[in-house]
Amino acid sequence: MEKATFAAGCFWGVEFKLGKLPGVTSTSVGYMGGKTQSPTYEDVCTDETGHAEVAQVEFDPKQVGFEQLVRKFYDIHDPTTLNRQGPDQGSQYRSAIFYHSPEQKAVAEKVTADLNKTRFGGRIVTKIVPAESYWKAEEYHQKYGHKHPGHHCTL
Repeated sequence: MEKATFAAGCFWGVEFKLGKLPGVTSTSVGYMGGKTQSPTYEDVCTDETGHAEVAQVEFDPKQVGFEQLVRKFYDIHDPTTLNRQGPDQGSQYRSAIFYHSPEQKAVAEKVTADLNKTRFGGRIVTKIVPAESYWKAEEYHQKYGHKHPGHHCTL
């Protein structure tokens, strides 16, 4: 199994959509990329901790490749809006790929460059950065789209 971590706005929708891919064996939502230890949702919502809302997935690379995950990530959100997805604004809603290996970094850079040329006209603002400490979000955020059908983010 491997891990992949993506920030694409509200983490509920990202987790829900990535979790549907064959080969994704588990998902969770949390916070990454900030300076505060053990942040809460309320902390992150202040837009002062530096964290992004992220979906972290475990996947079987024999069933789904990291490139497929990256392409799906770009399909489910607008990577051209800085710190915003739909009505959600703030750096916690930024677009980012947090890579867990040099191989993931290379794939993320290749796919991003390709899509920037072919689909997004050079407007992608997604950051490709090393994975940092992952702080799992509160239980009521986990699997939100499954617990509340039709009430997950509008990704």
